[in-house]
Amino acid sequence: MEGSTTPILLRVFLRRKNETEANAVPTSERALPSHEAWMILYALMIPSTIMPLSSSMSRVALPVLRDTFSMSADVVAWTSSAFTLPYMILMPVYGRLSDGVGRRRLILAGIAIFSAGSAMALFATNLTWLMIGRAVQGFGIAGMMPLGMAFIATVFREGERGKALGTWGSIGPLMAAIGPFFAGFLVDAWGWRAAFAPALLLGLAGIYAVRQWVPAGLSDVQPHFWRSFDWTGVLLLAGTLTLGLFYLSSRPITGVEPLRDWRLLAALALLLVFFLVWESRRANPFVSLNLFSYRNFRFASLCAAIRMFVMGGASFLVPLYLVDIHDFSPGILGLMLTVNPGAMALMVRFGGQAADRWGSRWPVLAGLSGQALAVFFLSQLPASVHVGVVIFLLALQGLSVGTMLAALHQAAMSETKEDEMGTAAGVYSMIRFVGVAIGTALAGVLLHTGLERGLPVIEAYQQVFLYVALAGLVGITASLGLRSRPG
Repeated sequence: MEGSTTPILLRVFLRRKNETEANAVPTSERALPSHEAWMILYALMIPSTIMPLSSSMSRVALPVLRDTFSMSADVVAWTSSAFTLPYMILMPVYGRLSDGVGRRRLILAGIAIFSAGSAMALFATNLTWLMIGRAVQGFGIAGMMPLGMAFIATVFREGERGKALGTWGSIGPLMAAIGPFFAGFLVDAWGWRAAFAPALLLGLAGIYAVRQWVPAGLSDVQPHFWRSFDWTGVLLLAGTLTLGLFYLSSRPITGVEPLRDWRLLAALALLLVFFLVWESRRANPFVSLNLFSYRNFRFASLCAAIRMFVMGGASFLVPLYLVDIHDFSPGILGLMLTVNPGAMALMVRFGGQAADRWGSRWPVLAGLSGQALAVFFLSQLPASVHVGVVIFLLALQGLSVGTMLAALHQAAMSETKEDEMGTAAGVYSMIRFVGVAIGTALAGVLLHTGLERGLPVIEAYQQVFLYVALAGLVGITASLGLRSRPG
């Protein structure tokens, strides 16, 4: 008996020793075979579809929700902001936790939470429960983008990273194109609730794919990491971002007109100062301010925030514009909303390959310029314009956004150290979605203000589209600061 047991124990000891030695070296040196790396990427593409599918389908329901609950434009914006606020706050939390807790288990937990929120939204009996369900959705799905980016940046070498990020990133726009198509028919047949039903099925598929094809052990797990985590920094950042959004769209929150509640502004400034001081003094901060010493991370984050500001503002406005100006039904609206993400999906992989070949600066500059021009031309359209012109401009915007998507991701991660990948991906993703939250909220505020002033409906939309387009100039300028090749 003893003679037969000893070899087994020796094999167990040697296996554990080898695993320990593997964990002692950077993940990029663990030499995953190419086919395994691509299998992981394909599996991660399934949970990565959840957010774009859910968001694109919910946009089709916006006009119906507005009419069902008799909401003004700035309150309508909060049906999106209720999702976006926890989503953007928790992105860096997931990213930072993944550096010590493990990415795979965080992805699985996040999908489960999102599925619970989808059920709450689907069965909501009033606006309050709908908002809560949307917030829980955002809470759960916040980790999919930074965790996926960190996985891919880890298992692929630099020469393949742009192509891999482009392939992974293409699934989001593709699902965002498919989502409205089906949502239009579902909402037409069964009302706004139907826009939230497919997310439940997709959540189950995502859990299966990750459990089946993403192996454990690809990220290091640090004992007692939860205890040393900077939860105070999380609360300070969450308070800062929440107060910022409340100040921007304060009327539904405090009853004071937007940008005039000085109590919110004072509290925002105070919390921001506390957050910066706290993080600068922490040995292991929640948000490492050292990330902003990397030139490409700094400029890529700013460009991505502006890209998402323009995209968020336009994505909020377009469904309402098409219903109010062109009188589209939900079915036709769903078809129209496939144009932008469909065009984006066509360009994402090409943009990643272009970034591999020529660097990030030129795809980003071209993308931001095309996006700003498309929204500017939307601001100049009369109410009588042929719908074909609108389709062309939506396609131009999608092609432009797709051109720069992978290039921005690659630039943000290009100078980041191995042990900072999860944190950097989380902070970068949060900054991007700060842009979309501000763009959505501001578009709602400006549209409500224009209509309250008695502007004709078409002029109110034209004015807001123009403001959104002008913000793109900031991103175009910032793109010139990107290094084409890190060095």
